Amino acid sequence: GRKAGALVVLVDGLLALYVERGGKTMLTYTEDPDALTAAAAALVTAIRQGAADKMAVEKINGESALDSPAGRALADAGFYSTPRGLRIRA
Repeated sequence: GRKAGALVVLVDGLLALYVERGGKTMLTYTEDPDALTAAAAALVTAIRQGAADKMAVEKINGESALDSPAGRALADAGFYSTPRGLRIRA
């Protein structure tokens, strides 16, 4: 279930990303590169529109965000790399 402070991203009505409260952990629900690209762009837009002041994603599906296809989509959408993962500020 969705918890207060968590974010979900839908692509064409289907769950694509679930970002846990605080943003350190993310789960993906698609492996489609186009859906991940769209979801990452939507997440960046939501953050820039005030959904969060900043976000630092360290783990995606239990693994390092830097080594994930979703992590690459986030970087392409505007997140930047840090030693711990990927970060964005509003």
